[in-house]
Amino acid sequence: MEKTQYNGPDMSRKKVFVLLSTALIIVIMFLVKTCAGSDEKHKEQEELVLNSIEYVEISPYDEIFRQNSDSLFDWKLLAAIAYVESKFDTSAVSHRGAMGLMQIMPRTYRYMLDKMGLPDTIVQNPELNVQVAVRYLNELNGSFNFINEEERINYILGGYNGGPNHIFDAMRLARKNGINRYNWQSLTPVLNSLKHESAYSDSVCKFGPFDATETLRYVRLVKSKYNEYKALDQMFREPEKLLETN
Repeated sequence: MEKTQYNGPDMSRKKVFVLLSTALIIVIMFLVKTCAGSDEKHKEQEELVLNSIEYVEISPYDEIFRQNSDSLFDWKLLAAIAYVESKFDTSAVSHRGAMGLMQIMPRTYRYMLDKMGLPDTIVQNPELNVQVAVRYLNELNGSFNFINEEERINYILGGYNGGPNHIFDAMRLARKNGINRYNWQSLTPVLNSLKHESAYSDSVCKFGPFDATETLRYVRLVKSKYNEYKALDQMFREPEKLLETN
């Protein structure tokens, strides 16, 4: 059989290289586009799942707590305060006259409304009650801002329940007696001693006798409930964490 001879133009090495390079570029572009489309689709699916994850439900007022939370006062902490104060009952009134969801004393409520430039209105309004409470909590935060943040929350909660003046009395008395006044656990026995005349009659104490039993219990209850809510939220968000990991 006679061998066929190719009479077309010669294919130089340079032309072969150009053609192969072009083909390679086309293949790479196709693969990149395909992968990008796949990643985009995966991203859309991930966002869809993430957007479907809501907050753990604690109370009917969770949205109000979230709207008024900040870096120090987590919404779950506000919920814990409300639970211990009123069991989420907006019509609750304590034996001392504290009112509403966050159990604010009427005098404090009016004072904070005035500072916020808001007109006096019913204390049972849950949104305004929480706003006023958070403003007061931030005022207490400013009063105790010389204490490290981890310990400070105890002093803020103690001041919210029993008033900051008695906390400061205990701190002055602790300082006089060489006790660490910046540690809540160290301050606890000093607070307990303020119900005795031998303690509150000391010249460094300016606000008279104080039975700290309720206040110390209050701080423990709020922190315990807060830890409970944080654990619930963590369990609720496990699917989200798994999604982020994958």
